[in-house]
Amino acid sequence: MMTAQQHILERQQGHPDATGEFSWLLSGITLATKIIQAQVQRAGLLDILGATGEENVQGEAVQKLDDIANDTLLRCLGSRSNAGILVSEEEAEPRVLREAEAAGKYIVLFDPLDGSSNIQTTVAIGTIFSVLQRSPAAWGVAPMDDVLQPGYRQVAAGYVVYGSSTVLVYTCGDGLHMFTLEPSIGAYLLTQEDMKIPDKGRTYSVNEAYALRFPQGIRDYLDWTKTEESGGYSHRYVGSMVADFHRILINGGVFLYPETTDAPEGKLRLLYEANPLAFLAEKGGGKAVDGSQAILAKQPESMHERTPVIIGSRTEVDRVLSFL
Repeated sequence: MMTAQQHILERQQGHPDATGEFSWLLSGITLATKIIQAQVQRAGLLDILGATGEENVQGEAVQKLDDIANDTLLRCLGSRSNAGILVSEEEAEPRVLREAEAAGKYIVLFDPLDGSSNIQTTVAIGTIFSVLQRSPAAWGVAPMDDVLQPGYRQVAAGYVVYGSSTVLVYTCGDGLHMFTLEPSIGAYLLTQEDMKIPDKGRTYSVNEAYALRFPQGIRDYLDWTKTEESGGYSHRYVGSMVADFHRILINGGVFLYPETTDAPEGKLRLLYEANPLAFLAEKGGGKAVDGSQAILAKQPESMHERTPVIIGSRTEVDRVLSFL
């Protein structure tokens, strides 16, 4: 059996210039997710379910576990000397931890608790993260310039699903790898290496309650999935993007969160939701677009920028695009 830490170190051996700094950074992320997982499992007993009564920068109700997850990631990553800037869904601005050129070479962006509106119904939720490298030219000068990088510049991305088991999926650009948390020893153990998203899958994941607000092409696609010509598609949607994406990673299919008449820019955040999952999808042989261009090619203009998302099996994403 191989732990996530061993796997990261082994992969680094293939890079002669590796210093071990990156594995130290990722260990901060995995530590945080273990702490979050423990809190999620005991949430009902600790009276940490429900909302705090406050709103975050997105205008969304903050759940108690949102706060806990965010604080946990900030503390665990704040102790890593190579973490220079932290970007969270729950924070209005980036947190610049270190400005000296000798330290803080990485930017970590994260959604601390994706799908948190599902907490009280015990639907699977998760943590999504992305890692960028800072530009020496921007140290101490323009942190937002460093943060607003297109997704193809990510050096790592991943997520953790807190469900019937706790699963970590990550990539450093050289394959997609899955680990399962063994609670008795507190370690993520390798369960699948070099994963590939099935090229096809007869499952689509979308909130059809908004169908009348979708572009006509998306509505045409949804109508097609219900015809005999399509061969029959299953609709699966739980409202937690990380859980819906994980199912598609395993079984194939397509996840859609298109623009709507009342949200023409889309709803999902580009930097810490769409980009990391798009990076994972592409490294696993899948595809991720906003309807007109690749997610990873988009140049961000603001920290909390939103985007439409169509992601999943390459053939299924192309099929959706054929209706647009």
